[in-house]
Amino acid sequence: MSKFFKLIGLILLTTSFNSTSFSKENFFNEALELFKKEKYEDARFLFERNIVFNPKDANSYLYLAKIYNQEENQRKEEYNLETTLLIEPDNEEALLMLIKIALEKSNYEKVKDLSDKFVKVCKNLCNENKDIQESLKNVEPENNVSSSKS
Repeated sequence: MSKFFKLIGLILLTTSFNSTSFSKENFFNEALELFKKEKYEDARFLFERNIVFNPKDANSYLYLAKIYNQEENQRKEEYNLETTLLIEPDNEEALLMLIKIALEKSNYEKVKDLSDKFVKVCKNLCNENKDIQESLKNVEPENNVSSSKS
């Protein structure tokens, strides 16, 4: 009889674990669908909810950063990108987005550091970094000329 209860308990535990992990995945997938439909506020809520259940989900942080980019909230965008990179240091999309923020802030030293790291990890977005490097070549001489005139 006790084997029967143990078996029932094990089945219930397994079932609840599977439904919990399914719901975690479901939050992300549902949030992604809302993001694609440009329903950013609803998507943000579900990405944040997904993070509650799965705090190491780099993709949820990445998509939160994309939402904050759309909302032009650079501070929160940058925070979520940095969190993405803490969890997944080789995330080339997060690196590229941080490079663009550093460019906007005219933080060329950070752009160079991030770009060097990006070159080591890029697989799919390598061409984008080449464009950034070209724009840096155009900007850096101007900085050198202006600082020598001062």
